[in-house]
Amino acid sequence: MNIETNMFSSIDIATSGLRAYNKQMEVIGSNLANIQTTDTGNGQPYRRLIAEFRTADEEDPKGVELSDIIQDQSAFQRILQPGHPQADEEGYVNMPNVNWPTEMINLNMASRAYQANAAVLKRYQRMVESSLELLK
Repeated sequence: MNIETNMFSSIDIATSGLRAYNKQMEVIGSNLANIQTTDTGNGQPYRRLIAEFRTADEEDPKGVELSDIIQDQSAFQRILQPGHPQADEEGYVNMPNVNWPTEMINLNMASRAYQANAAVLKRYQRMVESSLELLK
């Protein structure tokens, strides 16, 4: 592999990371926005979404991509709220299976990964600018 291929592979990897983590932050934002949604139109609470990733090319991994967005099938939280319109006969309401601290940790990790990929691109830009300066 020559140096040009290595350089562009680094850019491709960082760019794919930016795209993937941006999408993950959107998914986390959806989870946080629906943390109190007890009916999504089908009589069920909102189900937490999870972004799944995979390598962009199985044979020659040069980045990451979003493979799927799946629904978390863990149990809903049951909260006693007898006056709530969605309460059952015992007064319990099924709440989304979204956990605020977990989502905030995931958001922090996705944000840091996004920043790291952006830093790689910024350093590459500086390296190219320095190389162009030397060629003047």
